[in-house]
Amino acid sequence: MNAAAAISPLYADIAQQISLATGELFRARHPHTRAGGCISESVVLEDGARMFFIKINRAERLPMFEAEAAGLHRLAATQTLRVPEPLLCGTASSPDQQHAFIALEYLTLVDSDVPECFAERLVALHQHSAAHFGLEHDNFIGATPQSNTPHSDWMSFWATCRLQPQLERARQNGLAPSTLELAEQLTAALPSFFTDYQPRPSLLHGDLWGGNYGYVAHENGGQPEPVIFDPAVYYGDREADLAMTELFGGFPPRFRHAYEAAWPLDPGYGVRRQLYNLYHVLNHFNLFGEGYAAQCQRLMQRLLSEVRA
Repeated sequence: MNAAAAISPLYADIAQQISLATGELFRARHPHTRAGGCISESVVLEDGARMFFIKINRAERLPMFEAEAAGLHRLAATQTLRVPEPLLCGTASSPDQQHAFIALEYLTLVDSDVPECFAERLVALHQHSAAHFGLEHDNFIGATPQSNTPHSDWMSFWATCRLQPQLERARQNGLAPSTLELAEQLTAALPSFFTDYQPRPSLLHGDLWGGNYGYVAHENGGQPEPVIFDPAVYYGDREADLAMTELFGGFPPRFRHAYEAAWPLDPGYGVRRQLYNLYHVLNHFNLFGEGYAAQCQRLMQRLLSEVRA
């Protein structure tokens, strides 16, 4: 039995669909599982000549992959930052169930860091604007549905499409009543964070933490090229993307300095950064549980102390 025949029926089904999508026979062999994904199973399929990065989840998660593909296409269209090209997404069968999958261009990441280049490219991305905050369709932040209903007012968008849905999920998931009371106070105090600040809509990656970027070798031998993936795109305050680069680490100080050298941030960013990151910490509470409850509470207390100062 050859290696191609030995792969699982699920991978064989995906390989057949890749063949149809590319118009070239793709007979997968040697599937390589990739660790690190919190939401989906990741595997690399190759046939000795071509390689594809595949993410697999339950069949009902297909809309999540479709939204990811749409986000990657939108980012690619700006010609600012490299993204893996989405080939196709759909469903495939194993003997006992259906699965959703997305097949992406396989990019070999290199151990390098050119934060000044990345910052300049991110500035260029953020300079792509729109008439409204939000997006013409909803998508996902991790596995959580993310509402993008267009708004002309940023504070209203942030309250109704970001904080309120996460807080409602957190209430259902058992966030402490005392923390929910802090959330009510914070929601009422939102206008105080935007007294002298009115951002314009910028195209955002939306989930820009240290695990969602890297570098690939430049095809002409120049300096490595920054690449971003796993987006949750929408048009919003560029500070929201910058804030997340500081939430879980992975971005060196040179990155922030280079970004501000190209496009300075408003003095109030240091406070609003905590407000924007509260959204992601609440999402982590809703996805992964109680371990993030104390961080939610601390962020709310810190923000309310800024209001009362």
